[in-house]
Amino acid sequence: MSKVLVLNSGSSSIKYRLYDGERVLDRGTVERIGEPGGGPSDHTGAIRQILDGLDLTGLTVVGHRVVHGGRRFTAPTLVDDAVLAAITDLVPLAPLHNPANLAGIEVARQALPEVPQVAVFDTAFHHTLPDSAATYAIDRAVAQRYSIRRYGFHGTSHAYVSRRTAELLDRPYEELNTITLHLGNGASACAVAGGRSVATSMGMSPLEGLVMGTRSGDLDPTIVFHLRREGGLGVDEIDDLLNHRSGLLGLSGVNDMRELLARRAAGDEAATLAFDVYCRRITGYVGAYYALLGRVDAVTFTAGVGEHAAPVRTAALAGLGRLGITVDPDRNDGRGDRFISPDGAEVAVCVIGTDEEREIARAARAVVTARG
Repeated sequence: MSKVLVLNSGSSSIKYRLYDGERVLDRGTVERIGEPGGGPSDHTGAIRQILDGLDLTGLTVVGHRVVHGGRRFTAPTLVDDAVLAAITDLVPLAPLHNPANLAGIEVARQALPEVPQVAVFDTAFHHTLPDSAATYAIDRAVAQRYSIRRYGFHGTSHAYVSRRTAELLDRPYEELNTITLHLGNGASACAVAGGRSVATSMGMSPLEGLVMGTRSGDLDPTIVFHLRREGGLGVDEIDDLLNHRSGLLGLSGVNDMRELLARRAAGDEAATLAFDVYCRRITGYVGAYYALLGRVDAVTFTAGVGEHAAPVRTAALAGLGRLGITVDPDRNDGRGDRFISPDGAEVAVCVIGTDEEREIARAARAVVTARG
């Protein structure tokens, strides 16, 4: 089988996986990039460190995660100079992520000039959003001038998990309606109808939607104006507040769900409120997406919190029994990919481990195969 290398570059870390077909040959994560006393000084050094430590004999393609593809990139794309320039043009839409993604591509192209490089975009899965879902109700000319619309993120995760849900149910993917809940430090919900994203909670940026580890999620835009006018905060200060000092961290002082649950169990009022706000937001999105889909076959939890925090799953779906959505307590406490709904439930509730790197490898391999 052909070897595929996946580079999943974040703002301060890089995950890598080397596959031979479906088999993982090597894997790892380089963390604390650019941090004092941490790992490599920059992403260029981190990528070189990764490449130097791998046996790349027989490598056929490198797949790169790219967070923002804008409206141009709606599918995995073979990288050339024009594609690289276009991704660079999109940096203003993802200033924390696209530069790191670009660094990975540029170093891999230099080190492996004969190996095709494929960009796999977080936003691409959501290009199927109908206009009514992607359009914000602001002046059309302003929105067009500044590329303001809902793009959605975590696309590789939602694609992988919704497809894996169909496999778990032994149902055709194209016939299934699923609500996928990617709950990690970043969190998003997605309504998937027949393999197509039709609604998602993140918007123009990953800030909108669910409550997250350090991000606020949905809020009244007037809060931004109020902080500027009454608090005298600058744009960068407000950006930092909403992206890095809000969410669970802002409400409770911690952004790790495990610590939050421990504090809640000990009676900490701030942790209890943070938990309730977090879960209530998820409940609202599940109900809204049920209404949009009209029929839901499955609700699937994934990512670190979604896979491991049983109390979150219970609380997030509490009160949805009238919609056929219930959780079996015994199954909820299990492990691995599984159903956590009772036998015969109208809507299957599942827990599935996400695998964004495997999804990127699948997509990159498909591009090279189609290229011939």
